Amino acid sequence: MRVKELGKVQGWRDNILVGTGIVTGLAGTGDSAANRATRQALSNVLSQFSLSVPPEQVNSRNVAVVMVSAALPAFAREGDTLDVTVASSGDARSLLGGNLLLTALRAPNGKVYALAQGALSIGGHRYDANGNVVQKNHPTAGAIPNGATVEVGMGGVQVAPSQVTFVLNEPDYTTATRIVAAIHAQVAPGIARARDASGIDIEVPAELRQETVAFLSRLENVSVQPDRRARVVINERTGTVVTGGDVRISRVAVSHGDLKISIASQNSASQPAYLGVAGRGVNTAIVTNTQVEVEETTGVAYLAAAGTVSDLVQSLARMKTSTRDIISILRAIKAAGALHGELVVQ
Repeated sequence: MRVKELGKVQGWRDNILVGTGIVTGLAGTGDSAANRATRQALSNVLSQFSLSVPPEQVNSRNVAVVMVSAALPAFAREGDTLDVTVASSGDARSLLGGNLLLTALRAPNGKVYALAQGALSIGGHRYDANGNVVQKNHPTAGAIPNGATVEVGMGGVQVAPSQVTFVLNEPDYTTATRIVAAIHAQVAPGIARARDASGIDIEVPAELRQETVAFLSRLENVSVQPDRRARVVINERTGTVVTGGDVRISRVAVSHGDLKISIASQNSASQPAYLGVAGRGVNTAIVTNTQVEVEETTGVAYLAAAGTVSDLVQSLARMKTSTRDIISILRAIKAAGALHGELVVQ
């Protein structure tokens, strides 16, 4: 793999922008009159166009107050466009069909770096009538592709002319050592040093300090064979298991049992026969007949000492074991110390 796919130069990061805006054009699904922030915001907007409307007189459900956010890249320039995320901050039922008015997006330092405006793209809907509600996804959040224009660019990252630091996405001592060796072999000897498992300090040769871009281009195209950790990722909500084919398992015996209990109840009425006048205390009785059935199936899978998680999953699949049962078995094997890798539960 190329070095550029394993990390980035220190200082290359996105900057978060956020702002508060107004979405108009809603078909009666906006904020209610009880939302004071919406009334005040709309009154402030109208005052900029010489329309004096007190907040208490604003009564429109076609407007909603929203929070607008975007990510400003490290090399953003004036005039570049950004994708914008819009989310309702009031009690609006849906933002479908809405249009975001001009909104200033600010950084944590309080400066405005971009302006957002445009029609919202909503990946859902919500319709209700007479107590019946039909809803898909979350209609109170949406996006505006290329909805913001950068007004103040970042101007790029100021890189020191004598040294740069490369940061790995996933810290690993073996990968860092291999990158240092690859830089020495493919760029220049003795210019790189691994600071730790994440950072690699690289000295820029004196003859290339005036051409930093060309040096970084050559650096990020260095080929290296990265190392990876043995890891198994499972998601209990969706029943997904993702694992590398070389995650090792020690010799282990897995016994999987499935116990099914079925309880069936049948109620019947016991009616005494009529023999003239029934005596006192004689009445109809309700009798419940209950039948319990228990069914248990058991399967056993054995793995040799050189087994892998892939072997285990294939063995359990032949036993027609469900995905959620496989997840439980993997967790039990990890607890027993037989799974030699990291188990990540999401």
